[in-house]
Amino acid sequence: MSTQRVIINFVLFQLAWLAFVIGAANQLPWLGFIVGVSLVSVQLIFVPHPARELLLVLTICGIGAVFDQLLLNHGVVQYQAHGWSIGLVPVWIIGLWIAFASTLNVSMRWLRNYRWAAVLLGALGGPLAYVAAQKLGAVTLTITPSSHIVLGVGWAVLMPLMIHLSKKFDGYAHV
Repeated sequence: MSTQRVIINFVLFQLAWLAFVIGAANQLPWLGFIVGVSLVSVQLIFVPHPARELLLVLTICGIGAVFDQLLLNHGVVQYQAHGWSIGLVPVWIIGLWIAFASTLNVSMRWLRNYRWAAVLLGALGGPLAYVAAQKLGAVTLTITPSSHIVLGVGWAVLMPLMIHLSKKFDGYAHV
C-alpha cells in the first residue's frame, strides 16, 4: 500500500470525523453522514475488491451501531441531533462507523502485526474521541468517569476484533 494512499485515507477520515461531530453539534445530523458516506464511496472506486471492502464496512457499521446503542441504552452517553428517534443511535454515528471502517485496511493496516497496539489504541483512542466530541458539543458523557472506563474497555475489545475482521474482508488483498 502506498504511503500516499495511507496519508490520504487518514486525512479524509479526520475531515469526515469533524464533519460528523460539528454537524451533530449544530443540529445537522445528516451533514456528516453525507460527507462520510461520500468519502467512503469514492474510496471504494479505487479498491481492487470493492465487494469485500464493502462487506467489511457494513460489518463494522453493524458492530459499531450495536456498541453505541448499548452506550445509549445504559446511559453512558447522550447524543445530539439524532436525525430520527431519540431512542436510537443517531444517523451521524452510523455514518461515523462507516467512515471509520474505511481506515482499517488502509491507515490502520499496520495494527495487524501489533495486537497489543490495537488494544492500547482502542483503550485510549476510543474514549478520547468521545471526549473530543463532547468538547465540540456532539455528545454528553453522562456517568463520567465511569463512562471513560466503559468506553476504554469496550474499545479495547472492539479494536482488535475490527482489525481481525479487516484481514478477513480485505478489499486490498491480492486474491
